[in-house]
Amino acid sequence: MSNSSCPLLDRIDSPADLRAMPETDLLPLAHELRNHLIETIGQVGGHFAGNLGTIELTLALHYVYDTPHDRLVWDVGHQTYPHKILTGRREQIHTIRRHGGLAPFPKRTESPYDTFGVGHSSTSVSAALGMALAARNRGEKRRVAAIIGDGAMTAGMAYEALNHAGHLRADMLVILNDNEMSISPNVGGLNNYLTRLLSSRSFTSAREGSKRVLEHLPPVREFARRAEEHIKGMVTPGTLFEEMGFHYFGPVDGHDLPTLVQTLRNLRERTGPTFLHIVTRKGKGYSWAEQDPVKYHGVGAFDPHTGKLAPKAGGVSYTKVFGDWICDMAARDERLVGITPAMREGSGLVEFEQRFPERYHDTSIAEQHAVTLAAGMACDGMKPVVAIYSTFLQRAYDQVVHDVAVQNLPVLFAIDRAGLVGPDGPTHAGSFDVAMLRCLPNFTLMAPADENECRLMLSTGFELNGPAAVRYPRGGGPGVTIEPGLQSLAIGRAEIRRRGSGLAILAFGTMVEPAMEVAESLDATLVNMRFIKPLDEACVLQMAREHDAILTVEESVVAGGAGSAVGECLAAHDVCCPIAHVGLPDRLIEHGSREEQLVDAGLTTRGISETAGKLLSQIPRDHAGRHSALR
Repeated sequence: MSNSSCPLLDRIDSPADLRAMPETDLLPLAHELRNHLIETIGQVGGHFAGNLGTIELTLALHYVYDTPHDRLVWDVGHQTYPHKILTGRREQIHTIRRHGGLAPFPKRTESPYDTFGVGHSSTSVSAALGMALAARNRGEKRRVAAIIGDGAMTAGMAYEALNHAGHLRADMLVILNDNEMSISPNVGGLNNYLTRLLSSRSFTSAREGSKRVLEHLPPVREFARRAEEHIKGMVTPGTLFEEMGFHYFGPVDGHDLPTLVQTLRNLRERTGPTFLHIVTRKGKGYSWAEQDPVKYHGVGAFDPHTGKLAPKAGGVSYTKVFGDWICDMAARDERLVGITPAMREGSGLVEFEQRFPERYHDTSIAEQHAVTLAAGMACDGMKPVVAIYSTFLQRAYDQVVHDVAVQNLPVLFAIDRAGLVGPDGPTHAGSFDVAMLRCLPNFTLMAPADENECRLMLSTGFELNGPAAVRYPRGGGPGVTIEPGLQSLAIGRAEIRRRGSGLAILAFGTMVEPAMEVAESLDATLVNMRFIKPLDEACVLQMAREHDAILTVEESVVAGGAGSAVGECLAAHDVCCPIAHVGLPDRLIEHGSREEQLVDAGLTTRGISETAGKLLSQIPRDHAGRHSALR
């Protein structure tokens, strides 16, 4: 790879510039784009292997389609760095995922070429269908293509949309970017030739003309239809998509630019629902990423010449705490089963799968199924633990309500990435799980202040005979020593960590540590609330009686959050006490480092102190007088 300038890439400020180039320039341009991506992501980090795998596809799409008039809808969006580079953001690509820089995923407010905001999986076909129908209703002539990966195709939503699109005969193209299999022998010259032939206008015209002739000979027409289906079935795996109403083409080599361009040209002229299956390789062109695409899926800075990743910060992560706990508890209780929707590594289940393979279930990207699977197991005596990111739990909310909470089933939710998550931004932030779960009958909801408390809470939730959840953040905690064993906590019991006067700070989870600094500076009382539900109402009422004001602090949305529970408790007992809440505001916290996001949200020692000062300044002097530390 070279650090030299990229003369072809430098000429492209928009896809219109790309389309003005001769087709012979596409191959060297792909080489330049791949090198540019390797060098840039090596410096700043980001999603990597998937982007290397979509370079040729991205070039072909923008070369053939009249973007942004034609709509390209990307699924998930972690493979769209080449798309961003080609659509006027080349000079900003080094800012991706950084505070104030490019968003990590397509974002409609960032560029007209980002037709649909994404971040979560399996939405592209539905969104593209919506755009195709809008064009039909408005009488506009435009093409719509959805690009979806094989992982995203494991979610039921994708098939719901495919079924609907086939039924409506919508004018749209769905491209399956299949990067799980290697480019097998059938994806070679012969198969590429067959795809070009089958997608060509001459073949399509002959095929449709034959259908019209055979309409008058029903038995012969049926025989021809079955013969075509069986012949295509021998060389293509597209029978399922044909049955859903799509014309299927492929698989083709997704790194063969001439074939991609010609095939897309052919398919762009087609009407009706069309399905193109391409095969790509994650990490294409960068040997280390090709050999270990999981490791290089999302990376920090690395040396582009050696593939060596920058060392990660030390300390025990909450994910590791969970991974150790579930192995220990599984060894003690054979009823335990672990379930995750395609997040084995991220949720800390690698060792569990190795040690207890018969009790490990990866449902792929199917959060709804994962939760109801757990409910079914719980009905028949198992003790399921669902390891899931907070942001993905949102996708299974109905199942959490209807299949778990309503039936009061003993399912434990280990909710990782609760709160702010840093560079992935608002689409991945765990902002809403407290508000979602706190309102559900039968639920127990806990938030640990440190690593040891996380382990204690996991044991507590597992031992309950009803639904429970432990929410913990991305990364590590304050570094508290983790006690061995599988002890549990008293349900609904808070912990007073510091006694003071004037102000009582009721902190939940990750906010206990910064709140302690504020409490010490103000000589305030600090309570580690531990339980969001059931709330320690006796403690809350005691704090209201003994202090001038109450301040709640949490790393979740204020609206409907843990602080709201405290306010509801005071109101229910007709206790009047000045109260203020610190938490995630009623707006999205944009991407940046986690530290920058905490500052933006006011969830730092300084932010908490400022809110405490405003609260206490509003208390009449004859009522207070016990907060002189503020003056």
